[in-house]
Amino acid sequence: MRRFAVVFLTLAASVWAANLKLYMKDGSFQVVREYKVEGDRITYYSVERSDWEEMPAALADLKRTDEEAAAKKEKFDKQAKQIDEETEALKEQRKEILKIPTDPGVYRVLNDELVIFKQADTVYHSNKGRSVLKVLSPIPMVAGKGTIEVDGEHSSMVIREDKRPEFYLQQSLPDTLALVKLTAKGGVRIVEQVRIEPVVNIPTEERDSVQVFTKQLTESGLYKIWPQDDLEKGEYAIIEYEEGKVDARVWDFRIE
Repeated sequence: MRRFAVVFLTLAASVWAANLKLYMKDGSFQVVREYKVEGDRITYYSVERSDWEEMPAALADLKRTDEEAAAKKEKFDKQAKQIDEETEALKEQRKEILKIPTDPGVYRVLNDELVIFKQADTVYHSNKGRSVLKVLSPIPMVAGKGTIEVDGEHSSMVIREDKRPEFYLQQSLPDTLALVKLTAKGGVRIVEQVRIEPVVNIPTEERDSVQVFTKQLTESGLYKIWPQDDLEKGEYAIIEYEEGKVDARVWDFRIE
């Protein structure tokens, strides 16, 4: 659909640019495709009558005609440039999409090579103990506080060459995605704090989220995500979650 829109705009702009107004000194005009001044006569192609015609040059306001034609050409050239840039951007986006597998997960493209992130094993830790988080298997809602954690104080996936890395997330579920900073503590990294209210058993999840840009590349759920500012050294993760379900899927990494 997007490609059709660009093609349509290109054709419409071409048709629009092909015609111009040949002004008369009395303020009227003829819509023409082109015209030529030959001595004291003007020959022009009438768009209305689809034929070549001529008239005395003295009747035409060539100054106004040429000024408007120049302004029209400048506007058309600018529009054509924008269309070319958008077309090129769409080509580059298609190249990006072809590099990323259709399997759910997080990926990077580094020096034209695909980097695949391993989904981390996550646990929910409360005063009742630790339980492994599994997609579509929500934890029992028991009032109190807890944390979603990843084992180890450091990720094995290290990013050294880029403080503002770009990631691709192929979604497994139509959920929310985020980039979060993790807190290392006691041999684990904390992804988020969870507080479950008594009686109603409604969870509140708190994360140290990083401001990001996101761009949806396909309708099937491929997203590009990258931080708005340089990342400081530390532990981070791309997460996918449904708010209030305590079900975060985590792909961790470290900035050095």
